[in-house]
Amino acid sequence: MDYLASVFAILHVYKALGEEVFWDTTIKFAENMTLECMYPSRDTLTQVEWFKINATKKVSIAIFNPTYGAIIREPYADRVYFLNSTVAPNDMTISFYNASEADVGFYSCSLYTFPSGPWGKVIRVVQTDSFETAVSSANHLVSKPGKNITLTCQYQSKQPMQLVTWEKIQPHQIDLLTFCNLSQGRSYASRYQRQILTNCSQGMRGSFIGIPHLTSSDSGLYRCCFRASTGEEEAFAMRLTVAHGITNTRYVLFLTGGTVLLLLVTLIAIIAVIYCNRRRRQKRALFQASWETQNKMATNYRSPTSTNQPLDGTREDIYVNYPAFPRRPKIKV
Repeated sequence: MDYLASVFAILHVYKALGEEVFWDTTIKFAENMTLECMYPSRDTLTQVEWFKINATKKVSIAIFNPTYGAIIREPYADRVYFLNSTVAPNDMTISFYNASEADVGFYSCSLYTFPSGPWGKVIRVVQTDSFETAVSSANHLVSKPGKNITLTCQYQSKQPMQLVTWEKIQPHQIDLLTFCNLSQGRSYASRYQRQILTNCSQGMRGSFIGIPHLTSSDSGLYRCCFRASTGEEEAFAMRLTVAHGITNTRYVLFLTGGTVLLLLVTLIAIIAVIYCNRRRRQKRALFQASWETQNKMATNYRSPTSTNQPLDGTREDIYVNYPAFPRRPKIKV
């Protein structure tokens, strides 16, 4: 379970500046990459600042103020910019242009709002392949936009459960949805932009997340991860598709199977009709050829006078009338 080890390295905890830091999102490194930071509340934003977190310090990258605008620090001035700050007041996403391996690491988005106060999100940038390729999903759920859905997973081990996490996995990033530490009796509030409902209580043997008012953006791969007190790990993945029309996987399978069966029956019927028509044409051609052959044979063997010849073998005299021509007189010499 190599991917489980990467999940729990884990546990979305990183020790920096002498304290534990949870990361909310893991991003696949790319030369042109986007670090999302969307504040879920409608509070008034007073200022936001982006940092890169090193082992010993936090380095300021960019700062934005609704009144004074944006400032990009060196050496990021020519390759980092705010993506939607002037369009959406709660979207402080930044984009990197022509990033290098030196940009791999941890970043934090720190917002200051009124009246709620500070709010932050930590993002980890890693060099890796597509995140979805390492995860296999056996369950596929289908639902309609606007519906509510609950995703569940059951803990199989008999060992006491210590940690539970839920993640949403996309090809380019992994978002932490919930984090529940049962040994410490506390949960970590997710910075995911979507409202997620979950359970976190001592003695539970399973976990769930509730997603209200589904939209198409909720489609994707979801993973539930358990860790026992002994270090044993379990993970369960499921894929959710939010689309109009079909709402049940069994119905999808039934409809697909029925369509295939209908096409098969139609194809068999067409083949049978074509075969019967061909056989009918072949029989008709054989009958026509046989009739023509018999007719020719009868014509060839038939006598011209046979129809007028008496059956008893007697012959009739035939009289012919012809004109009498005068004889030319002989000339005496």
